[in-house]
Amino acid sequence: MLEILTVAGLATFEVYAAIPAGFAFGMHPGTIFISSVVGGLTGVFVAAFLGDRIRAFFRKNKPPKEEQPKTGLAYRLWDKYGIIGLGFLGTMTVGAPISLAVGVGFNAPLKKLITWCCIGVLVRCAVFTAVGHYGLKML
Repeated sequence: MLEILTVAGLATFEVYAAIPAGFAFGMHPGTIFISSVVGGLTGVFVAAFLGDRIRAFFRKNKPPKEEQPKTGLAYRLWDKYGIIGLGFLGTMTVGAPISLAVGVGFNAPLKKLITWCCIGVLVRCAVFTAVGHYGLKML
């Protein structure tokens, strides 16, 4: 039970650490998948809840400043792929909490962003659990 909670707790912050930890504990791949999905989805909802609160706090205590030009990699990705790219692809690459933080910064619709982040967590956990399972079988 402690191993399952450890994998879920690690997945709340980073799936890249949770799935290898599950294999290191000798857990079944199905158990690793379920516990990492539960932890990852918990991380999405915690980040979404806290992200909205943090944004409101900083906007309340920060004086307004002039609009800066929208340049850089993050803006180009946002313009090219939109909310799906940020929610799904961002979750697959850097993780859901960071994708949500960037989305909150871009004033993305939170419900759609959460939906795509949850889909990204499911796919990410499935892919990395399968890669770990079959990778260990090859050894």
